[in-house]
Amino acid sequence: MPLPRTSAVAVLLAATVLAAVTGCAAEEPAAGPGASAPGGAADCAPGALPTRTAGTLAVGTDKPAYEPWFSEDRPENGKGFESAVAYAVAAKLGYPKEKVSWVVTPFGKATAPGPKEFDVDINQVSISAERRQAVDFSSGYYDVRQAVIALKSSKAASAHSLADLRGVKLGAQVGTTSLEAITGTIRPTVQPAVFDSNDLAKAALRNGQVEALVVDLPTAFYITGAEVTEAQVVGQLAGAGGGEQFGLVLDKGSRLTGCVSAAVDALRADGTLAALEKEWLSDAVAAPVLP
Repeated sequence: MPLPRTSAVAVLLAATVLAAVTGCAAEEPAAGPGASAPGGAADCAPGALPTRTAGTLAVGTDKPAYEPWFSEDRPENGKGFESAVAYAVAAKLGYPKEKVSWVVTPFGKATAPGPKEFDVDINQVSISAERRQAVDFSSGYYDVRQAVIALKSSKAASAHSLADLRGVKLGAQVGTTSLEAITGTIRPTVQPAVFDSNDLAKAALRNGQVEALVVDLPTAFYITGAEVTEAQVVGQLAGAGGGEQFGLVLDKGSRLTGCVSAAVDALRADGTLAALEKEWLSDAVAAPVLP
């Protein structure tokens, strides 16, 4: 991670973040995923935001911190998608790695009403209107994709493209974006199986009623890592996320929200978020986007 900025770099960072905040304030839709209380230009001075502890950015996440969002249950090591994103956002805000501290925060506590022990929290939290009644969200840093999972012993496990999946017996939960992805993106020649719950779908995968399931990628990682360990993630579906995004969580009405959103927007615009997603959610876990 970079050493503390020189004054010249700090001036450049201030100009960059100011431009991003100005653009965000001008273009953000009222019901969009960005900040509900954008910070002013003066609030975004690099390394001098009104954080809980001056000069330090406190980042919350749950424990254990699961792969591939984090690595080795050590958010502070900079490995894993969300750890890397947190440090990239911090750097944009003027906080190098040594100025970032981590706070253990259970998922439910992070999104509950009331004061927080962190400045920002990152823990696969989906932006929703209901949650925004209790907390602020940054702009979305991750667009949730759909994914295919199959038993390692199945022929579906060796699929490398959508074409390879068209003759496969697929399954998904009823009324979900996952089912829409099967019919609209994969378009199989075999009628897909539809289940009332993911638990029923997982049982069908285990007993061979279906060859593969389509679920969102975070669920796919959890199923294959903790529930059906004899299964693997085959790949991701491009552009089949249904609009769900993860955002950083902040106190309701936080003075940091606009600055954090501006930093996320800048990381999306310069390709950093896409590069980190490829590194940690595609290449590192062998979950390629299926062409």
